[in-house]
Amino acid sequence: MTVASGPRTSAPTQVTLIRAHTKAQVLEQLRIPVAVISSTIFPALALLFFVIPQQATVQDPLASLTAVAQLALFGVMSAFLFNYGIGVAEDRANPWSSYLRTLPVGALPSTIARALTAMLFAFIALIPVLILGTTLTAAPEAFTDGTLSWWRVPLSIVVWLLCGLPFLCLGLFIGYLCTSKVAIAVTQVVFFPLAFAGGMLLPPFLFPDWLNTFSLFLPSRAARDISVQVFTGGVIEPLSLLTLTVWTLGLGALALWANRRDEGRRFK
Repeated sequence: MTVASGPRTSAPTQVTLIRAHTKAQVLEQLRIPVAVISSTIFPALALLFFVIPQQATVQDPLASLTAVAQLALFGVMSAFLFNYGIGVAEDRANPWSSYLRTLPVGALPSTIARALTAMLFAFIALIPVLILGTTLTAAPEAFTDGTLSWWRVPLSIVVWLLCGLPFLCLGLFIGYLCTSKVAIAVTQVVFFPLAFAGGMLLPPFLFPDWLNTFSLFLPSRAARDISVQVFTGGVIEPLSLLTLTVWTLGLGALALWANRRDEGRRFK
């Protein structure tokens, strides 16, 4: 006797899983519009209130480009650090997210989806900064007079996102190590000193000598210097590349350790 079997369904591919996780995480972010709006407009407000009133800066194309690059990276750093530092900690307290981590599909789809979500909202945060920089400063003159090529704009956007990788890893480390309430405080305590010492809120040439020397070995300063040099057509210092690479690898290793530690404690 032959038993009729029902139609077989193929297992979803990694691409399908990544797409599903990304859609879910984007929708989850959009359900809290205040958080999305605040992280999107904060870098633009910093540019509007702290840079635009300085006529000596906005009338100088190079100074304007530098300010835009600094605050663009500030927005990327904010999106990555808060999305991972607080988002991962909240997911760990969510029963549904905990259940998803036990499924046999592995952690890759959800991890890539969170990275894509963070990059999406980081890119959205760049748009108001670029619009204000284009309309209210002399930055476009560097491109219209032939000093710089327009291809530096899309290249800089990619560089800003790549320079945010160490802060993405730092966010993962905080998120997997702390509870949601602790992660909020830790992320805020870490974020603003890194942003200030990295020269994103105040140009490094205004730093005292000791702070300038110390900041050269911070990931935020290395990311800031690389972003500014790419956007303004300057020469990237090897120390900046080395510092950013070392911090990215080191924080990535800590994030991986924190993830395995969390799985070992919660999914024995």
